[in-house]
Amino acid sequence: MKKTVILYVSLLSLATVAFGAIASAAEYDTNGVVKFKADTSVTPPVDPTNPDPENPVTPVDPTNPSGPNPGTAGPLSIDYASSFQFGEQTISTVDKVYYAAIQKFADDTTGPNYVQITDKRGTLEGWSLSVKQNSQFKTAASNELTGAKITLKNAGVASDLDSDTTLVPSTVKSEVVLNPDGSEQTVVTAAENQGVGTWVYRFGNDATQGATSVELEVPGKTVKRAEQYSTTMTWVLQTIPGNP
Repeated sequence: MKKTVILYVSLLSLATVAFGAIASAAEYDTNGVVKFKADTSVTPPVDPTNPDPENPVTPVDPTNPSGPNPGTAGPLSIDYASSFQFGEQTISTVDKVYYAAIQKFADDTTGPNYVQITDKRGTLEGWSLSVKQNSQFKTAASNELTGAKITLKNAGVASDLDSDTTLVPSTVKSEVVLNPDGSEQTVVTAAENQGVGTWVYRFGNDATQGATSVELEVPGKTVKRAEQYSTTMTWVLQTIPGNP
């Protein structure tokens, strides 16, 4: 019995020595690396009331049956901008205000008119969005709708990132009167470290408010021909002056 106990203890001692050498502490470091680059692909339009890039939408252009212009390519892009359709109106000799139709989508849903921009540069250097009306409303024969004025109201920005208030553009014009002389007006400014990802500048928070957020004022004294009048607007997105 003694021999058995002695043998057991000896074997246990040997095992402790042997396995103790194997299980002694050792450390070895490895690396994990990922590198990002600017995305130059076109970003699809998103729903202005729920701007989730995971769920793109297909806007309908009320002024062009063939569809809206495609978004611009590049890491700093204008993905979409609504056209304004003020409808067919009866000639009046008193001052009138007409409202642009709300934005429609291919799936029969609606939302406010909006402009969508995306910053995928990865530099966090900020950007500015401006707009200009290139001329007064004119007929095909260049007869002007004198004194006509477009006003964008209830304007604000939204993104699926706007819960992080540090990313929200610092300057947003809530109301803008367009100048028919072609002069440019800055409407949104994202400072350094702001405005990354996809953002919408929308006129109204939803379709209901959006229905009265883009208006056209026409003076009663303005001579009106029984013809179609039109104009164009240009949206300009650029790196903030002074940033690299």
